[in-house]
This record gives sequence, C-alpha cells and structure tokens, in this order.
Amino acid sequence: MKLKAVIVDDEVIARDVLRNYLTKYCPQVEILGEAENIKEAVPLIAEKQPQLVFLDVEMPFGNAFDVLEATKDFSYETIFITAFSQYSLQALNKSASYYILKPIDIQELILAVNKVAESLERKEELNRNKILLENLKLKPEKQQLILPTLQGFDVVKTEDIVRLQADGNFTQVYLTDGSKKMVCRFLKHFDDLLENPFVRVHRSHIINTTFVKSYHKSGTVTLSDTTEIEVSGSFKDGFLNVFS
Repeated sequence: MKLKAVIVDDEVIARDVLRNYLTKYCPQVEILGEAENIKEAVPLIAEKQPQLVFLDVEMPFGNAFDVLEATKDFSYETIFITAFSQYSLQALNKSASYYILKPIDIQELILAVNKVAESLERKEELNRNKILLENLKLKPEKQQLILPTLQGFDVVKTEDIVRLQADGNFTQVYLTDGSKKMVCRFLKHFDDLLENPFVRVHRSHIINTTFVKSYHKSGTVTLSDTTEIEVSGSFKDGFLNVFS
C-alpha cells in the first residue's frame, strides 16, 4: 500500500535528507509535496490531503502544534521530527504519537513508517493528533494517556489512574473504577512521562498522590483503594516533599 505523504520542515538540508532516506529505505511512501513553514504547510495539507505528514516540531513563525490546530479538520497520521525536548516528548508520548529524534536514524524512520502503515491497514480509529492537541491545552492531571495493550490500546484520563506497578516487561495500571490494564511498557516509561501528582515511591511503584489516604512513618503509604505500598528509602524524600 502506497502512503501518500508530505514533508514539513524549515531546513532545506533536513528535507533533502528525509526525502532521500524515504526514497531509498521506505519505497511505500509517495511524497506529494513539501513545505518549509506553517504558511505553506496548511494549504498543502488541505490540497493534497495526505495520509501521512512528516512534521518538524520547531519551526520559525509557528510550530508543529500550530500546523495540527490549523488542519484539525483533516485526518492524517503524523511522524514528528524533533530535536530533544522533554516537554515535546512528554506530549508526544502521552498521545502515543510517532516521532523521530534528530539527527534521523534510518532504522527509527523505517520503524515509524511501518507502524503508521500498520495502523492504517488496521483502520485504527485513534486520532492521536486530536488527543495531542487536547492534552496541550489541559493541566497534566486532566490529560489523556494512550496505553498500548496486548489487545490494542486504551485511552484513559490521568486523573483516573490510582497507581502503576511494574510487572516484568509490562506495567499494571490500576484505575479508579477498580479495573487494571496490562500495558506494553516498562514502568520507567511512565516515570519519565507522568508529572505531579504522580510520584515514584518504590522501584516497582508509582502512585497518584491525589489518592493517598495515609502514611505511616514505618515507610508505608495507604491509598484510597486500601492498597498498602512500601515507600523505599531512595524515594522517601521525593514522596514527602509532595506533602510539605
């Protein structure tokens, strides 16, 4: 299946490199056009209506999120091209967006393109761009999180997560309705991703401090679902600082 795509990047060299990589290593991608800024990108996307947009995050006179906002009435997958930015990566990871860090690694590019192709073939009804835009407008505790599971994915509100527990190569996510989700990610993924009111209290546990019911100086915290979790010494100060 041919993937109809456009490239949006303000750097000529970056566009040339990406185009050459796609031509050589991702022959299933058909490039319909290129743009160097938001002013060119919006009408290009409207005209070509691509299935996939390769989108540089940081550009002069507007960033990738401005492009998404201006083209939110169009349906397409996005592969973001970005230099390292903790803020950007947190936002992208929460929405399960596809992204590649600069300088572009060929294997990462191939993997991202293949993932997009698979989601389109499955006709996956998941609007990552919409969730990303909504998250950028909301406080961290009100944002949505896409959880990749063995069966597909679940979308949950971060405020509905009580705690997370490491389970080998997976993470168990416990929700306020009493259910739990087995997610195909290490606990460290969520430790890097989740902000206040979430805090790591143990090598195997992250908790939502909103649901803390009590703390015992012996080193145990009790949550609103009656779960008791050990607060290990290396994480104790970080936990107590939340309540100071």
